[in-house]
Amino acid sequence: MVKVRQDAWSHEDDLLLAETVLRHIREGSTQLKAFDEVGDHLNRTSAACGFRWNAEVRKKYIQAIDIAKRQRKEKKRAIASQQKVDRKPFTSTMVFSEEDQEEMGWKPATQKTSEPAAPISYQEPVYQNQEEEITFEHVIRQVKALRNHYHASSKSQSKAMELEQENAVLKEEKAKLEQKIQYIEKQYNAVQEDYQVLIQIMDRARKMVVFDEDDQSKAAFRMEKNGNLEQVAK
Repeated sequence: MVKVRQDAWSHEDDLLLAETVLRHIREGSTQLKAFDEVGDHLNRTSAACGFRWNAEVRKKYIQAIDIAKRQRKEKKRAIASQQKVDRKPFTSTMVFSEEDQEEMGWKPATQKTSEPAAPISYQEPVYQNQEEEITFEHVIRQVKALRNHYHASSKSQSKAMELEQENAVLKEEKAKLEQKIQYIEKQYNAVQEDYQVLIQIMDRARKMVVFDEDDQSKAAFRMEKNGNLEQVAK
């Protein structure tokens, strides 16, 4: 099943990752196995879990990691002590003659004596537990995880560059729109001013017409000798 989960990490996901890694450390396992286990549980890749652990979660559990490492060492010491108690030295009961010992190089050639040959004892050596060796398979898995992380980082960088370019285009469009708005506002203010001037002119013209009508209504006339009316100028 292909793991394609790309949503953000929740607090529960980080807690599960931390508990799993600490458990693997205490048990003497590797962190890579812990990443695989968490990835299977959360449907994420092992590389994503490793990146999350190293980038965010690990710094919050420094003391817990030290305690887990001490517990791992104590557990290994207890196992080694138990193996020493359970493992008894092996003593061979075979008796070799002087000729056999000389032939195998255990004893230099000497004159034969009448004394019986002493039995040769062999005690099996006890080896201390060593740290888990890094196998070629682990190296390959780590390289694959780093490669996947590199590809994911490259995709993230490409996406970030696309978003930055889109943001720059939007900023430029915003600046153009703001300039248009300012121009429209200036035009609107000019129209308002012209409209106010036109209203004032029309109001003065209306008043002048009313004044002329009043003057005409108050005009005076006089009768001439021939009987015609003549308007008298004021």
